[in-house]
Amino acid sequence: MSSVVALSGSPSADSRTARAAEYVLRRLAAGGQTVEHIAVRALPAPELLTGSAAHPELRLALETVARAEGVVVATPVYKASYSGLLKVFLDLLPQSGLAGKTVLPLVTGGSLAHLLAMDYALRPVLSALGAHHVVPGAFVLDSAIQRAGTVGCRIEAEAELRLLQAVDGFAHALAGRGPLALATAS
Repeated sequence: MSSVVALSGSPSADSRTARAAEYVLRRLAAGGQTVEHIAVRALPAPELLTGSAAHPELRLALETVARAEGVVVATPVYKASYSGLLKVFLDLLPQSGLAGKTVLPLVTGGSLAHLLAMDYALRPVLSALGAHHVVPGAFVLDSAIQRAGTVGCRIEAEAELRLLQAVDGFAHALAGRGPLALATAS
């Protein structure tokens, strides 16, 4: 099975985005994937902001991304773009930091007006970092994610269905079977 790392780029200590990333990782782990979660907010801020990749925690995070076959890039939308915190981490990756990797964008936002941030702000950066395959991502409204327990969440049925389709497509692509053709009702 493949190894997958989720990068959650929310600065919030009780982030719906991080909870949605955990939800995705649990789904992938249930399918046999080896999973890890990097909450970028937990990395040492001074070193992160100055690009000091030699710091042991940052070096470990970068090595984890380098080893992974798949990367879930989870971010809230702020001012029509992915979070600055995520941007700072992505800037630490080498130019080919996502080369050979399958990537799932996971974006949360306050309204459907933020939906395009995934394709017009985040996807180009992931491609520029050399991602082998950026699969169709998932956008989930903040209001569709209900906190449960300390790190869990419940996702409203319609949003959960879209998220699961994206995760299953990602798992399918990781397995080397190419894009997942979703059945449509006739």
